Amino acid sequence: MLKIAFSPVYKYDLPAGHRFPMIKYELIPEQLLYEGTVTQDNFFHPDPLPEPVALLTHTKTYWDKLTGVRLSDKEVRAIGFPINEKFVHRGRHIANGTIQCALFAQKEGCAMNVAGGTHHAFADRGEGYCCFNDQAVAANYLLHHGLAKKILIVDLDVHQGNGTASIFRDEPRVFTFSMHGERNYPLRKEQSSLDIGLPDGTTDGPYLATLREILPRIAEAFEPDFVFYLSGVDILASDQLGRLDISREGCRERDRIVLSYCRQNGIPVAVSMGGGYSRRIADIIEAHANTFRVAQEIFF
Repeated sequence: MLKIAFSPVYKYDLPAGHRFPMIKYELIPEQLLYEGTVTQDNFFHPDPLPEPVALLTHTKTYWDKLTGVRLSDKEVRAIGFPINEKFVHRGRHIANGTIQCALFAQKEGCAMNVAGGTHHAFADRGEGYCCFNDQAVAANYLLHHGLAKKILIVDLDVHQGNGTASIFRDEPRVFTFSMHGERNYPLRKEQSSLDIGLPDGTTDGPYLATLREILPRIAEAFEPDFVFYLSGVDILASDQLGRLDISREGCRERDRIVLSYCRQNGIPVAVSMGGGYSRRIADIIEAHANTFRVAQEIFF
């Protein structure tokens, strides 16, 4: 059974100016249930991330400032959301949800988090709407407990996973692959194990051809025994922040390429949703829902 991390705390009530990008966390499960792609049995509610697990990735100073809601104004501006106890609590649930997804994926082949993909969070600070780096936290959990030896992070959000790249810069057991818009945020890129920066206006053909060529080469050379996949839908042509020209079907085919490769090669995969900022909420929900539909089709 496809296990999906979702908790009511994901539906964080932000001030009006910040609310739009958060609505999707409520609507994605509703859409999947309505159309019958999943049932309530697919969902599980993760507990909050414990401090000792967080400290495998994040510094104690940052943990104390964040959980104590004592970040400076500059640090809050870098994250981009108002910071309060509810926001931090939500981030802890999401990060632990990705850990639980990783454990379910090792049993079932694939598991998914309705949220997550918070790849702009560094060990010592947050950025770009991200406070805890959920996939880095989960990868370090697996490594620490001897549950994986070599982890591949496939980051296909339109923005480079700068926090993830920084966290694992000197960790040979983790290969970070980021394919993103070259001229998009962040302005200052970190160095992943492999970065592919795409020009503005990249269309389905070149995008998918690049992914089909590169992913097997990485995996065959690195030989991962676990994959984290960040499936941001801000690559869509309709996205307000994306600057690429990928169709909804192209985005779905991207998911199929990654998930099929994992399935065919017996590599467990945990999926986090990442970004999506199209003007029409229906475009965001449909693209994200496609990721769940493809996972159901391929694995279950």
